[in-house]
Amino acid sequence: MGKGTKQRSRWDIIEDMLKVILEEGKAKRTRIMQRSNLDWRSFKRYFGFLVERGFVGSGGNAGESKTYKLTKEGKDLLTKLQEVRKVLEDDLEIENKGEGEGKGDNVNVRVY
Repeated sequence: MGKGTKQRSRWDIIEDMLKVILEEGKAKRTRIMQRSNLDWRSFKRYFGFLVERGFVGSGGNAGESKTYKLTKEGKDLLTKLQEVRKVLEDDLEIENKGEGEGKGDNVNVRVY
């Protein structure tokens, strides 16, 4: 990764993919991959996980190019991921404020 970029966790990537599909309504795989900033190999891995678990389903009509949409389970997962992110961010803000000057600048958090 380049200077100034941070590596995303698996959950960050999944959240990004789910958000793209939600925002698009229904989307082709290439569009999801590009907007999620993934290479093809990584995309296939995460997209396969989402489809196999029923978080993403087919969204097109017969005769149209294959598109995908979020299922109810996918929307629920996205909501839960966003809730966890909010809790972690709120906790980190409180933790950083409570540590005084110069402390808490280097907080490492790993989400799996």
